[in-house]
Amino acid sequence: MKSVYNILIFCLGLFAFTSCEYDNYDEPNAMFQGRIMYNNQPLNVANGQVNFELWEPGWQLKAPINVILAQEGTYSANLFNANYKLVFRPNQAPFRMKYNTATASDTILVNVNGNTNLDIEVEPYYIINNPQIAKNGDKINATLGLEQIITGVDAKNIERVSLYLNRTQFVDARPNYNLASSTIAGGDIANMGSISLNVDVPEDKIIRPQSFVYARIGVKLVGIEPLIYSPVQQLEL
Repeated sequence: MKSVYNILIFCLGLFAFTSCEYDNYDEPNAMFQGRIMYNNQPLNVANGQVNFELWEPGWQLKAPINVILAQEGTYSANLFNANYKLVFRPNQAPFRMKYNTATASDTILVNVNGNTNLDIEVEPYYIINNPQIAKNGDKINATLGLEQIITGVDAKNIERVSLYLNRTQFVDARPNYNLASSTIAGGDIANMGSISLNVDVPEDKIIRPQSFVYARIGVKLVGIEPLIYSPVQQLEL
């Protein structure tokens, strides 16, 4: 009986020692941050809907670190100092990575050594030019132009263009992130350089005394779930 007790004490001590070893791992202390850019302009997406993966070569877990984009196209993550491979999954964003000669692919190599800033240059399928959103009477009107950037075999068709309104600054196509919208189908767009949308101000959904709404335009591409957006605008009612 005494020997069983001694074995139990030994096992508990070994477990405690092992647990302390795991607890003594350093926390990540390097801030990796930046923006998703095209021609030195940030690209706007839905908050929390688009992400990229960081892979650390040689790490035994063999699992990526997912880094989420904010709606202004910014990102941040606490990491260990290390070399990483950065990738976006195909068709999981309204843009694609540029070809990288260093890796002979669309993967880019990132060295994180202390706080590291990196603006990632990508190629959007389309960009929204000159978005204008304004209130006129009981309607919100929007105009924009679309410019196709990626052509040829990799081109994507436009599924729809929409104007979204919300009570908060987080505005996008998801049901919980807009209280009113107006849409034109891609096949109904006669002139890509001049598109107009309008939506009634949803007075029944405005919680007074709030006297403003937030609005922005989104473009949905065929075969890609996340939209590309214009910047958020605040409109006085």
